[in-house]
Amino acid sequence: MSRFVDTLVATATKGGQQRGMVTGEPNEPVRQTWGEIHEQAKRVAGALVEQGVRPGSAVAVLAAAPVLIAPTVQAVWLAGGSVTMLHQPTPRTDLAEWAEDTLKVLRMIGSDLVLLGEPFDQLGSVLTEHGIAFRSITDLFEGEPLAEPVHSGEDDLALLQLTSGSTAEPKAVRITYGNLYTNVKAMVERAEFVFDRDVMVSWLPTFHDMGMVGFLTVPMTFGVELIKVTPVEFLSGPLIWPRLITKYGGTTTAAPNFAYAVVGRRMANAEDGEFDLSTLRIALNGAEPIDETAVKTFTDAGARFDMPPECVFPAYGMAEATLAVSFAPLFTGLTLDVIEAHALEAENRAVPVPEDDPRRGTDDVRSFAVLGRPLDGLEARIVGDEGRVLGEREVGEIQLRGEAVTPGYFTVDGPLDIRDADGWLPTGDLGYRIGDQLVICGRSKDVIIMGGRNIYPTDIERAATSIEGVRAGNAVAVRIDAGTRRERFAVVLESKLAGDAEAERVLAKEVAARVRDAVEFRPYSVVVLPAGSLPKTPSGKVKRAATATKFAEEIARGARSS
Repeated sequence: MSRFVDTLVATATKGGQQRGMVTGEPNEPVRQTWGEIHEQAKRVAGALVEQGVRPGSAVAVLAAAPVLIAPTVQAVWLAGGSVTMLHQPTPRTDLAEWAEDTLKVLRMIGSDLVLLGEPFDQLGSVLTEHGIAFRSITDLFEGEPLAEPVHSGEDDLALLQLTSGSTAEPKAVRITYGNLYTNVKAMVERAEFVFDRDVMVSWLPTFHDMGMVGFLTVPMTFGVELIKVTPVEFLSGPLIWPRLITKYGGTTTAAPNFAYAVVGRRMANAEDGEFDLSTLRIALNGAEPIDETAVKTFTDAGARFDMPPECVFPAYGMAEATLAVSFAPLFTGLTLDVIEAHALEAENRAVPVPEDDPRRGTDDVRSFAVLGRPLDGLEARIVGDEGRVLGEREVGEIQLRGEAVTPGYFTVDGPLDIRDADGWLPTGDLGYRIGDQLVICGRSKDVIIMGGRNIYPTDIERAATSIEGVRAGNAVAVRIDAGTRRERFAVVLESKLAGDAEAERVLAKEVAARVRDAVEFRPYSVVVLPAGSLPKTPSGKVKRAATATKFAEEIARGARSS
């Protein structure tokens, strides 16, 4: 039996009667112990085996309610299968297109079964119309309990993490039981979890690796108390997040950078004493570039509610490493490395700027979060264009190797292993080392090359959002004519001023000037859109590539007006 399933079962049967999961907040909170969830999982597993699920079977899940997802994914693991959380349709989704995309995913992973649960029960007719077999999760709760877990080996697949939506060909990261165990164990050890005292609070979606692995699999495997709501609850009222931390004495949480900025602004207007955040020891910040302004907004607002500023916990992760690659040291908060902009952009070197240097605070420097050393079981190196392994503070591509690294992908054309002969995985992330700690500059595919310099989109986006009238976290730098001598960039942003032609013109002019000051190049176009226009993930992160595709015509028109 795999170490992962052994640990999962041992937790549920020995210590799972005290700790558990709270779902249904804020309207109808319900708490179940991990032992109770395990009993449900055994019944679902029994029904799955009866349904024909065998060791190695790929089982797709379409549900958002954590109360259903937790026993369902555990049941698949007890039955020896692998879990794929399907992309979820939104109210704006064309269901026929979504069904065709889902069929493509199911063929890719070799699955002929979808487990359907709240709030997607009504999609059964759509699945049937497209020939997709499904079972209701609630019906599976009536199954006969599985007597013993089906054998699963360390190299068997446990999780197939989808990495792209309907705008691109699907691809799934293949996560083995060994990958999963190695990474979840390394995370709790580096974070110094105390299983019977820590309380995790999360609104992250379970079809994202941070939501599924970090804030469902980890607490379920080791028996940590979990308060789990959905992204809908968070996006409908972001202050539910600090309210739940207050109510349950939350010690550990996580989110992308934008969410901390949103909640920080909301908490700044809250009444004194409305929250108690004194118990929070880890507020993990990952999944997108860390913005020091957003972190300061969060920590400044949290200070009134006794939140320790050192709880901010920068991290680097990716699905190809199961989830976590590196964690910053505990209880140090956000540490920034301030470096010379020209050396970074023209020479691929991270030259530090002393604290008393007058260039600090100007556009002559760049600052990046220090993300700590790789977790146990992972190695990292920085590689240059010619494949040379780079030294300290030389900027190149980050490559990973180790027990938590995926054996590869499933693609529509079949399995794909992108590791080299020595097991190194190219991440596509650009960064450098300070000693054994990692610093990330950006994604290689997003870097804009102009005048022989590497311009990082985050610098453009931060400059744009510094202008009053631009919605925080809602500006996107878009590459144009990438890889050609005509390479340029545009800025697409949201503003409440959208619709007022003169106000849009003034705002676009101010943004263009500020971006030019910051990166020394003027945007080809500045496009101003109303709130809610930019394509985002269900957890609220803006999609750069989808923005470029969706607003290509507006970008061209914007060039004539900005």
